[in-house]
Amino acid sequence: MKVVAIGRGSLGGALAALWREAGHDVTELGREGGDASGTDAVLLAVPSESVADAIARVSGLDGIPVMDATNPVRVARPDGFDSIALYVKSLTGGPVAKAFNTNYARIFDRLAETTERPSMLYAADDEARAVTETLIRDAGFDPVDAGDLSAARAVEDFVEVVFAVVNQRGPFLYRIY
Repeated sequence: MKVVAIGRGSLGGALAALWREAGHDVTELGREGGDASGTDAVLLAVPSESVADAIARVSGLDGIPVMDATNPVRVARPDGFDSIALYVKSLTGGPVAKAFNTNYARIFDRLAETTERPSMLYAADDEARAVTETLIRDAGFDPVDAGDLSAARAVEDFVEVVFAVVNQRGPFLYRIY
């Protein structure tokens, strides 16, 4: 599968490495942007306040599923949008999934130590569901479907629970049965 990761930071870079290990062709784009034409999926892994600028710098997004891994940490969600994922959809016009925002990239190197795959919550448009599930599995996680994109706000809000636990015990992986 051909994947473009918008964002080369801790999350975008870590997922790009995991997907390459799984055999995917991954292109990483930084602040300069680039072209996503002909890819099967795009990961958006930038600070939430940079979403519009990052998307504006990437061409060829028409109809390509975008997996939004952002969190509303430093800024509020854009006015008129219930979730950042719905905002991303308004900017790209294509299918979107909310995924990869509820696990800490800095401990992805511990995935091999787990006896069971950790979970990865996601919400997605139907057209983004299959590619999102594949890339979640290929990164070493078990996909947990929270529903269609109207559930993206709940997935974004779940990160508050994750942050609360991290503040008590540090980064962790979770499993939902």
